[in-house]
Amino acid sequence: MKLALQIVLMVIAVLICVIVLCQEGKDAGFGGGAFTGQAGDTYYSKNKRHTIEGKLEIITVVLGVLFFVVAMVLNLSYFN
Repeated sequence: MKLALQIVLMVIAVLICVIVLCQEGKDAGFGGGAFTGQAGDTYYSKNKRHTIEGKLEIITVVLGVLFFVVAMVLNLSYFN
């Protein structure tokens, strides 16, 4: 059982790396809406979760939660 969980943990870790590398970088500069006066309620911002980038973000969150849960189960199984 521990070996299977360890393999699952490694597969999830590799998938997280691949998904994060597939995502586009965020603009952290001064080009944000606060300085340029652009509204944040655009069609794209409202429907971002339907784009490929939005789906990659959702997959990243799901894989992150799975990674955490599997790691906790593995940690608890070492004490039993």
